[in-house]
Amino acid sequence: MASKPFRASRSSLSTLSDASEGHKPPIPPAVTFGRRTSSGRYVSYSRDDLDSDLGSSDFMNYTVHLPPTPDNQPMDPSISQKVEEQYVSNSLFTGGFNSVTRAHLMDKVIESEANHPQMAGAKGSSCAVPGCDSKVMSDERGADILPCECDFKICRDCYIDAVKTGGGICPGCKELYKNTELDEVAVDNGRPLPLPPPSGMSKMERRLSLMKSTKSALMRSQTGDFDHNRWLFETKGTYGYGNAIWPKEGGFGNEKEDDVAEPTELMNRPWRPLTRKLKIPAAILSPYRLIIFIRLVVLGLFLAWRIKHQNTDAVWLWGMSVVCEIWFAFSWLLDQLPKLCPINRSTDLNVLKEKFETPSPNNPTGKSDLPGIDIFVSTADPEKEPPLVTANTILSILAADYPVEKLSCYVSDDGGALLTFEAMAEAASFANVWVPFCRKHDIEPRNPESYFNLKRDPYKNKVKSDFVKDRRRVKREYDEFKVRINSLPDSIRRRSDAYHAREEIKAMKLQRQNREDEPVEPVKIPKATWMADGTHWPGTWLNHTSEHSKGDHAGIIQVMLKPPSEEPLLGNADDTKLIDLTDVDIRLPLLVYVSREKRPGYDHNKKAGAMNALVRASAIMSNGPFILNLDCDHYIYNSKAMREGMCFMMDRGGDRLCYVQFPQRFEGIDPSDRYANHNTVFFDVNMRALDGLQGPVYVGTGCLFRRIALYGFDPPRAKEHHSGCCTCCFGRQKKHASMASTPEESRALRMGDSDDEEMNLSLFPKKFGNSTFLIDSIPVAEFQGRPLADHPAVKNGRPPGALTIPRDLLDASTVAEAISVISCWYEDKTEWGNRVGWIYGSVTEDVVTGYRMHNRGWKSVYCVTKRDAFRGTAPINLTDRLHQVLRWATGSVEIFFSRNNALLASPRMKILQRIAYLNVGIYPFTSIFLIVYCFLPALSLFSGQFIVQTLNVTFLSYLLGITLTLCMLAVLEIKWSGIELEEWWRNEQFWLIGGTSAHLAAVLQGLLKVIAGIEISFTLTSKSAGEDVDDEFADLYIVKWTSLMIPPITIMMVNLIAIAVGVSRTIYSVIPQWSRLLGGVFFSFWVLAHLYPFAKGLMGRRGRTPTIVFVWSGLIAITISLLWVAINPPAGSNQIGGSFQFP
Repeated sequence: MASKPFRASRSSLSTLSDASEGHKPPIPPAVTFGRRTSSGRYVSYSRDDLDSDLGSSDFMNYTVHLPPTPDNQPMDPSISQKVEEQYVSNSLFTGGFNSVTRAHLMDKVIESEANHPQMAGAKGSSCAVPGCDSKVMSDERGADILPCECDFKICRDCYIDAVKTGGGICPGCKELYKNTELDEVAVDNGRPLPLPPPSGMSKMERRLSLMKSTKSALMRSQTGDFDHNRWLFETKGTYGYGNAIWPKEGGFGNEKEDDVAEPTELMNRPWRPLTRKLKIPAAILSPYRLIIFIRLVVLGLFLAWRIKHQNTDAVWLWGMSVVCEIWFAFSWLLDQLPKLCPINRSTDLNVLKEKFETPSPNNPTGKSDLPGIDIFVSTADPEKEPPLVTANTILSILAADYPVEKLSCYVSDDGGALLTFEAMAEAASFANVWVPFCRKHDIEPRNPESYFNLKRDPYKNKVKSDFVKDRRRVKREYDEFKVRINSLPDSIRRRSDAYHAREEIKAMKLQRQNREDEPVEPVKIPKATWMADGTHWPGTWLNHTSEHSKGDHAGIIQVMLKPPSEEPLLGNADDTKLIDLTDVDIRLPLLVYVSREKRPGYDHNKKAGAMNALVRASAIMSNGPFILNLDCDHYIYNSKAMREGMCFMMDRGGDRLCYVQFPQRFEGIDPSDRYANHNTVFFDVNMRALDGLQGPVYVGTGCLFRRIALYGFDPPRAKEHHSGCCTCCFGRQKKHASMASTPEESRALRMGDSDDEEMNLSLFPKKFGNSTFLIDSIPVAEFQGRPLADHPAVKNGRPPGALTIPRDLLDASTVAEAISVISCWYEDKTEWGNRVGWIYGSVTEDVVTGYRMHNRGWKSVYCVTKRDAFRGTAPINLTDRLHQVLRWATGSVEIFFSRNNALLASPRMKILQRIAYLNVGIYPFTSIFLIVYCFLPALSLFSGQFIVQTLNVTFLSYLLGITLTLCMLAVLEIKWSGIELEEWWRNEQFWLIGGTSAHLAAVLQGLLKVIAGIEISFTLTSKSAGEDVDDEFADLYIVKWTSLMIPPITIMMVNLIAIAVGVSRTIYSVIPQWSRLLGGVFFSFWVLAHLYPFAKGLMGRRGRTPTIVFVWSGLIAITISLLWVAINPPAGSNQIGGSFQFP
């Protein structure tokens, strides 16, 4: 096979790092195609080789379009592009810093056969030309494209050679080719062939010009009827509110000539919103706000009373308690104020379908006009994140109910593991069966593992007669799929051992040939990890070596499933298929495996860096204007979730939304939710409340982003929504006037923390890097992400039908450019991670990224669907849960000590939103006061004193008022949020458990980083289950010791000992002071009741409590007892211990 080169100027590939020699012009990395022949020899081709062998005419196919003549009969452009895309999808692209970008054509990706025509390494016929083992050209269904009537099988390159250098004679029948018959085979459904690209115009520019030009044939009605689109955007006519239409001056159009007759069709179609805001009933919200105010007043009066009435007998005890209570009141206020305006929202999917997928004059065929979505799935370690879990997540994405041609899935493997690569390839292969099955029978959920483990009746509401048979067959296929996935580690190891042994034998034979009489020494060859096609894996090897370890490997991109065809590809009755797929769309979305380049000496910025690499690669390959990011263990539970999120983005004012956050829901949690893993108080109370302000915070997964918001641009019409702090500044008013005169396209793309900073296109390379592909894609993504301009109030809209044009086919230059932007050096001296993309500098990069967007004036929306949008797993083990909370709290401390502190927020952020972000950074510091307060009851019992002089009526009244208002607030929150009382109580319990353990450690780690510069490291949360396969909740009972457990254990032991000491002293004292005892015992029991889940977790199951727990408990008890006897030794026989004196 002759491999295909391409011009470097086509891709505008990125230059090397500035660390290389300073003023040299940028050198685009060369791309070399290579493949492994049947004899095992690896052959690579350079441009010089091809120029000498095939001549320059072969090279011209990419850029020069010669007219067909008797001497020149080139392949049809549509065929050439599709076959090029097929070659690209079968190639593994690698490259990186100071290295050649290589496209390795893979004969097979996995050991099993790949049956779907879109899949990399799909089975196909071999070329019949002697000496060539390439694949025959194929169409979307995988059928061979045979250009001659004799059905001689020939590959693309041999066909080009036969046409150009062989006189156009078929090598089989020796007759001339008939190109017209080839065209009939290749062209789909008689659609016109795409025009050749104009010279001097890039792919992105061409796409933007097609979408934005209302005079293009693609933007007109294809039926010859009245063109609503041109009438709306090229004249003075506008839609009106309701069903009225009137022309007005200065409308959407730019023309000022004669008026246009208004069509009668529009008068019968009133405008309908895609979303509605559902306010909380006033009967609940008004009392809720009133009680907040009452509790605030009671707290103020109580603290004033406490400060005025000191306990002279124990001033130290009084002082500590008052300081803690003041902080608790402040912390409660920060948490409660953002909850003043909770709201609910609803979507209307029928209106979405009517506007974007229903035939209309602008879209006669009813082709989807929805914007594209790029879905990111991140994984880093296949040992802690099992490949089967990730594969199920991928399958749920591929089967989602969204236009197939508008969906793209990118899997980021930050570990560069062959295990993850082959698991994704197996998932792509199984999707050939699973996705059509889901579409045929409307399966929910579309995660096979969850679906086949459903506890309910799977046959309910299934009307098709063959459902039972299909389900049984797919279930059997899925069981085999699981076996293949679970056996991959052993399969890869055995394969690598076999190839390694073969290489050693070859090396020894070669050594014997070179040294005939000398003794042969053992040959040491690095033990490589081998792919299924018998070549080295370019990523991390099982036995780490230089350039093949987790922190040192090349960038890798493999198109697992190539982009689908634009038109539906319906199945047919085929006995060879597992199930009958007649009239079922069998296309699959684009699936791409990405492993960014890693090299020693570079800070790769963990998950945030991986996400930014996906942002750049996806912008070049598919450029979906919206991005959905999911963790590898969070799958799509509601197949229509993306449509619900798109309702908000495409509604009026949706262009000002930076993201739509979905709530996190979890599976595999113990029924009692011992450690508050569901976190319902946060997701159903706090997040709904923030939705009534500027929007919910970004929580790391299940979030639909607007791409240009991630790029760091300001929202459209930012000046209209914010007047600034100094309206008296004449310069600011002048700038506002100049902005009003700028075109809407320029106004929609503005970047700057200051309103005075204008957009300068020449600065884009400094912000985004020097990839022209990436920079060209930005205005395209901005335009495609606009809502429909079907209402006078919709500003910055796009014409209906603008996104029905076909997507560009993948070529080698595109994927090679994607390789360059995921290299380790690309972000050097750019603003990636600083103002662009996911923000670096915190272990909780999600909160910081969302904060930066809100700080620019963007809004976000909380989308709670009737059926959970996504579901995932959470650590039910106590130690894993504490480490997870530690990571979150550590990130909050980092935020507090950084420039992302809400105290430094811009005026564009609302005051209550600022308070919410301030609480995010401050809440870990509550642990200091919480630990002190948990020891106060014990100190009170040990000393015989209390925080007040006496338990008088005033103190008890204040205490009762504070407690009752807290309970009433909890009841009303339960009412408007829909959570249960048990969930609220579990949250209170774990608030104290986390506050006395992980939060304190986070504060210490944060202070160490700020003061001493000690970096913080965290461990990846394990997604694997416990060892007990029969018990679903085996992890719950596993006790793994961690130093985070020491403070809660100490608090429990001290309070238990203090209760015993206090009761004994009161009983044996001459004048018992029961009031002080009751006060101390009540607060001690309050502490112990909150720590009960923690104590239960330490007990494990069936006596499995680690010895270290008993050792620590005994040591703490003995130490406290001896200290107390030393401080206050008993004096007489009426005291405990008789006449014992401490030595």
